[in-house]
Amino acid sequence: MAKIVLVVEFKLKEGAHAAFNTIMRDHAAGTLADEPGCERFDVLQPMGKEGPDLSRVMLVEVYADDAALAAHTANPRLGRTRAAYADLIEDRKIHLCHL
Repeated sequence: MAKIVLVVEFKLKEGAHAAFNTIMRDHAAGTLADEPGCERFDVLQPMGKEGPDLSRVMLVEVYADDAALAAHTANPRLGRTRAAYADLIEDRKIHLCHL
């Protein structure tokens, strides 16, 4: 059975990076601690030509299988996290992949 990978790219509102980064790193740590089917949850900082591009953040999440992803989606923490960052983002793109 293939592992499931989510690659998520966020476009942040100006000045929102610090708050968004804190929210997302807390979410990543909670997911890894509470969801045994989550094998990896990385918060990535894209780079621009002159250093970090603070208008963007990317996630790479690896789940053991479809059931693990379903458990993540159903976890109330995800809804709370989305509500916490809703006013900080301009856009979000989600890519669902097999590993």
